[in-house]
Amino acid sequence: MLRKTLLAGAVAAAMVASAAHAETLRWTRSADGLTLDPHSQNEGPTHALNHQIFDTLVYQDMDVEYQPGLATEWYVHEDDPHVWVFKIREGVTFHEGQALTADDVVFSLNRARHENADMRGLLTSIKEVRAADDTTVHVETHDPNPLLPNNFTNLFIMSRAWAEEHGVEEPQNYAAGEETYAVRNANGTGPFRVVSREPDVRTVLERNDDYWGIDHYPMEISELIFTPIESAATRVAALLSGEVDLLQETPVQDIERLGNAPGLKNEQGAENRTIFLGMDLGSAELRTADTDDNPFADRRVREAIDLAVDQSTIQVAVMRGNSQPAGMIAPPFVNGYSEELDAVLPADIGRAQELMAEAGYGDGFRVTLQCPNDRYVNDEQICQAVVSMLARIGITVDLVAQTRSLHFAELAREEYDFYMLGWGVPTMDSEYVFNYLYHTKAGDRGSWNFTGYSDERVDELTVAMGQETDIEARNAMIEEAWQIVHDEIVYIPIHHQMLTWSMRDDIDFKVQSENTPHFKYLKFND
Repeated sequence: MLRKTLLAGAVAAAMVASAAHAETLRWTRSADGLTLDPHSQNEGPTHALNHQIFDTLVYQDMDVEYQPGLATEWYVHEDDPHVWVFKIREGVTFHEGQALTADDVVFSLNRARHENADMRGLLTSIKEVRAADDTTVHVETHDPNPLLPNNFTNLFIMSRAWAEEHGVEEPQNYAAGEETYAVRNANGTGPFRVVSREPDVRTVLERNDDYWGIDHYPMEISELIFTPIESAATRVAALLSGEVDLLQETPVQDIERLGNAPGLKNEQGAENRTIFLGMDLGSAELRTADTDDNPFADRRVREAIDLAVDQSTIQVAVMRGNSQPAGMIAPPFVNGYSEELDAVLPADIGRAQELMAEAGYGDGFRVTLQCPNDRYVNDEQICQAVVSMLARIGITVDLVAQTRSLHFAELAREEYDFYMLGWGVPTMDSEYVFNYLYHTKAGDRGSWNFTGYSDERVDELTVAMGQETDIEARNAMIEEAWQIVHDEIVYIPIHHQMLTWSMRDDIDFKVQSENTPHFKYLKFND
């Protein structure tokens, strides 16, 4: 029987700690969380903020190892392979005093399955969630799902009573611009509670001294002040001047300077994120092109674009070596990764021009590329490089770079012909990528597939890989699916992103590949 158990007192004994230590940490990055509603948006900066306030049943620690959160153990029911059993931690309270019960977990998982919830794609296999008793939850799936607990690492647990009191039983409809009580207010069970919230300006959190893990984690931060700063130069200046203590996503041009600055240091590592370009392949006609058809629907045009985009030049000139050119949307530590498919061919402008001519676009065409300017490392600069590269094969690109709140809202409304996106894989398995990015956009699946791509075999494989329990058979499915989408050139991968966090040199904290700082682990060196 598959089982994960937390024995009493076994969480990181070496980190038992010092809630008596009281110190403020001032933290910055380029972007704020989009919302405090824990189920509305499946998005990195949003999760990073909400992980300080809420807990999940299972979470990934700073080494990206799966750890017990609000569930102390989980296993497949011995009498039914369709049912996962989660034992809920006892003695946990929400910030406003409500006791955590299995009913709150049932409510939260069902809320995350609502059509407004961007998290619902993680829960497509679920048939029913029910409380067996006050401390036991049964999650029944349509078919056996060996990866179900992996899908829960960013699924936060809310208080049903609080949600009902404030009329937020359903998640915020972010794409429609809905404003609800849960957008700016939160009542979690996490290590920090909300003191004040000014979106895009400042969020103040204080240590939750009633936290269930207060004796298991360092918990040395008494006050956490988060100030998003869009300008890279201003972020760096704030760290150098001592206005902030920790900077996530250090600009690549400033890594060396900050690492050598007195009183500061860098922590670095590979991020679980691939940056890529998406295209509308399915529409009969593009919205922004100067043609009366859809050039992206022709595989030869997509291949020409792939050959014209020089990932190695972007790595050197834009990222200053802080990236790894990519041929697939999965970094090396994700199950299903293929070194062969991730290999990047050298740019070949001559062959790209031939393909454009063969497809009937020898004179090129014009199209708009939509890009965020405050989400990924040097995102706008990458897009600027792409504009220059595609000009060499006759494609005139009008670049629109804007804040990520606008970028993602418009992308969700399917208003783009050509766009940049970055994708992480929190489950560490390729099924997550296919479920969101490649499966036909229908129902709960394909929710981030804005390309119009639809392939019956890929859909079949996506569903099957979420159910197959035989590892060898499952990996064969993943391999076949990757080969299909690689051959079709559904997306144009750019690179796997690298991470640098810069901070005061008396801070003991390391980069987490999900780019999610769990501040309950942070320690101050005396």
